[in-house]
Amino acid sequence: MSDPVVILGSGLAGYNVAREFRKLDTATPLVVISRDHAGFYSKPMLSNALAGKKTAATLVMKDAAKMAAELNAQVLNHTEVTGIDTATRQLTLGNGSTLAYRDLVLALGADPIRLPLQGDAADTVLSVNDLDDFARFAEALDTAKGGQPVQRVAILGAGLIGCEFANDLLHRQIEPTVLDLAERVLPRLLPAEASERLQARLQAGGAHFRFGVGATAVNRSADGLQLTLSDGSTLSTDLVISAIGLKPRAQLASAAGLIVARGVVVNRQLAASAPHVHAVGDCAEVEGTLLPYVMPIMQQARALAATLAGNPTPVAYPAMPVVVKTPAWPTVVCPPAANAQGEWQVTADDEQIVARFVAGEQLLGFALQGKAVAQRQALAQQVPAILA
Repeated sequence: MSDPVVILGSGLAGYNVAREFRKLDTATPLVVISRDHAGFYSKPMLSNALAGKKTAATLVMKDAAKMAAELNAQVLNHTEVTGIDTATRQLTLGNGSTLAYRDLVLALGADPIRLPLQGDAADTVLSVNDLDDFARFAEALDTAKGGQPVQRVAILGAGLIGCEFANDLLHRQIEPTVLDLAERVLPRLLPAEASERLQARLQAGGAHFRFGVGATAVNRSADGLQLTLSDGSTLSTDLVISAIGLKPRAQLASAAGLIVARGVVVNRQLAASAPHVHAVGDCAEVEGTLLPYVMPIMQQARALAATLAGNPTPVAYPAMPVVVKTPAWPTVVCPPAANAQGEWQVTADDEQIVARFVAGEQLLGFALQGKAVAQRQALAQQVPAILA
């Protein structure tokens, strides 16, 4: 029997590579290794689970045993990989055993960026990046305030995840206050008019925003927690969530001698700098691009599965609109490339905003809000591919 294809990670990236590979190759041994329970769930659902009355348990669609049966694979849950030997194609596991691989897929995801906060309650700051994090978050909402339900939550970061959690908390009648050093919500994705409308709709639902400030310390107080902010002011709250961004998990790859920049550096065939090693998902930097969204993961999974099955296939990225899960003001954005030269052209009324980022006659990106989100597919067809 040949050595297996081994996938490190059981998130959307890892399991979708496994599923796509099994469509093309039903015989090659397949092993999925996960440091957690390895149940299949959709990570994007974490930021709107409260509105759907979901729990950590009900978010799991299939447990590890069902995934193993579905994929005709061995799924090793609660298993740490401590080393990769790319010369001998072997992994070292946390129990000291080794596992040989034919091909290795790194689908390790990303970790929340941690702020260097001071204070006696700095260790209570939560991030929600996986199912276990969500379980802790949900428990804290019910117990953090001396066993009483939480009423106030401070969210550090007014980006996509921060806004989504603010919207979701409103469904629990919890008052979120969103803090950011930037001057508005989603500043890297939306033009000013769209940012202002999204903020206004969230504020109408009960959210608060403070811009131009960050948190420096979190301390316990008589009625919960007290944040000290960078301008010297304070904010009282019951719970603090950090949503300031993610950093690709690349430590294992770096220790193995693979080239790492922001993430694990891979080419268009998702091959890393050592033979028979690949990377996908949030940990993969494809020709200088990090795209921590669902659609790029699906494109990667299909391309890499074909490559692993013997048909080398470069990944292609068409224009891929991102849905911001803020039902208070529906928003879809297809951001222009970071170095794109052009200007936003915005039309707005009470029911919608249509923002086009154009260079001359060429549409390079767009943002749609309200009723205009129905135009996303039509406009996406006019935007150049990210990677053709």
